[in-house]
Amino acid sequence: MKILILGAGQVGSSVAATLAREDDDVTVVDTNNELLEKLQDHYDIRTVIGQASHPDVLAKAGAQDADLILAVTNNDETNIIACQICHNLYNTPTKIARIRSNAYLSNPEIFNTKESTIIDMLISPEQIVTDYITQLINHPNALQVLDFSEGKVQLVAVKAFHGGPLVGSPLSELRKHIPKTETRVAAIFRNGYPIIPRADTVIEAEDEVFFIAATKDTLSVMSELRRLDKPYKRIMLAGGGQIGARLAKVLESDYHVKVIEANPKRAHQLSEELSNTIVLLGDVANEDLLKEEDIDKIDLFCALTNDDEANILSAMLAKRLGARKVLSLINRAAYVDLIESSSIDIALSPQQATIGSLLAHIRRGDIVAVHSLRRGAAEALEAVAHGDKKSSRVVGRRIDELNLPSGTTIGAVVRGDQVIVTHHDTVIESGDHVILFLIHKRHITEVERLFQVDFSFF
Repeated sequence: MKILILGAGQVGSSVAATLAREDDDVTVVDTNNELLEKLQDHYDIRTVIGQASHPDVLAKAGAQDADLILAVTNNDETNIIACQICHNLYNTPTKIARIRSNAYLSNPEIFNTKESTIIDMLISPEQIVTDYITQLINHPNALQVLDFSEGKVQLVAVKAFHGGPLVGSPLSELRKHIPKTETRVAAIFRNGYPIIPRADTVIEAEDEVFFIAATKDTLSVMSELRRLDKPYKRIMLAGGGQIGARLAKVLESDYHVKVIEANPKRAHQLSEELSNTIVLLGDVANEDLLKEEDIDKIDLFCALTNDDEANILSAMLAKRLGARKVLSLINRAAYVDLIESSSIDIALSPQQATIGSLLAHIRRGDIVAVHSLRRGAAEALEAVAHGDKKSSRVVGRRIDELNLPSGTTIGAVVRGDQVIVTHHDTVIESGDHVILFLIHKRHITEVERLFQVDFSFF
C-alpha cells in the first residue's frame, strides 16, 4: 500500500515508524528538514520537504499514486486543504485528517457532499487520549481498557496482586472461581516478556494479564486477579491544555476535579469554560502547591502537559506526597521504558493510543478496529469473517483448525448481539466479528491473509 503522511510531528513520525516496519510504501512530507532526516536515518521511507497543502509538493510526494493520505500536521486548515486537493485532483481512495478544533469535530458533515466524501475519517489525538483516560477512570483497577464491537466486548489489562483469588493458581481454575462468567486470558506479560497462556499456566503476582470478556463481565474477572480498588472521587489534572480541558469537562459532573495550569491566560479561560472544576494557577511540580491542595487525599493524579519531564516529575512527586494513583502522558518511548518500574502507576503514550484508530484503515481484509499495545510490539484487532468454507480460510472452521501464527489468540466472537468467548471447538461463521490478540505484531500480515476472501467469492 502506498501511504502519504503529511506532517512529521509526534503522530506522523510514530505512524511512519509503525508502517515502515510493515513493508508499506511510505512517504512523509514536512517543512522541517531536521525531522525528515531523523526519520530517513532510522527507516526505509521517502521524505519530501515542503508545505503539505501545496499542490506541487503533493505531486512531488506522489499523491497521484497514493492509496491513503494521512494529514496530521498541527494545523487543521492545512490538513483539510491537503485532503481537498487529493480528492479533487487524484480521487485518492482514503483520506484521513487530524482535526483539533471542536468547531470542525462537532460538524463532520461539512466534509461530505452529495457526490462524494472529501475526508473519509477525522481523527483527534486529544479526544482519543481523553476517551482512553476516561475508560481508565471508570475502571480504577485496570491498566488498559479497550472496546470492541461497539462496546459489547472489552480487552482489559490488569496487574495481578498478592491476595487475588486466582494468583498462584493455574488458569484452569478460573472457570471454578466464576462458573457463570465466560472469559479468555489472551496474554500474560511477566517482567516485560510475553507468556502464551495455557490451562496449566500459573498467574504470579505482578503479572500483567490481558483478558477478553463481555463488557458486563469485566468487573467479575478483575476481582479474581486483584483486590478491587474503591472508585475514584477526587481527581487532579496537571496541565490545562487540550487534553486537560476536555477531560475536566467530561469528569466535572461526576467527580471532584482540580486543574493546575501554569499559563495565567489559559487558566482564566479554563475557569470560564468549566462550571464545576477548581482551576489553580501554578507549577504542576510545585510541592507546596500540591500539599496546599491536599494531594494526599487525591485518588488519581493525571500529568497531562506537553512536557515529558514535567509530567514524570510531577507524577512521581504526587505519588510520594500521598496521591493514591498517578498517570503520566509520555511521548518518548525511551522514557516509558525508564519509568515502568518507578512509582508511576500508568504511563500512557498518546501516539500509541492514536495509531490504533489509523491502523484499522490500513490493515488488509475487513479490519474494523485495531489497538496498538505494549508500545507497538503487540496488537489487538477486530476482524470480520466473510465468505464460505470454500472462499474463506476461517469461515466454517473450528478455532483449533485455523493456521494461527505463534502467539495469536482468538478471544471472542461477536455474532449479532451474542458475545461468544471462544474455545478450541468454536466454529466461525460468516459475518462474525472476531477479536484477536497478537503477542508479536510481526505476524499481522499472516492474520490479514487469513481473513481475506478468495476472488472466487465475488
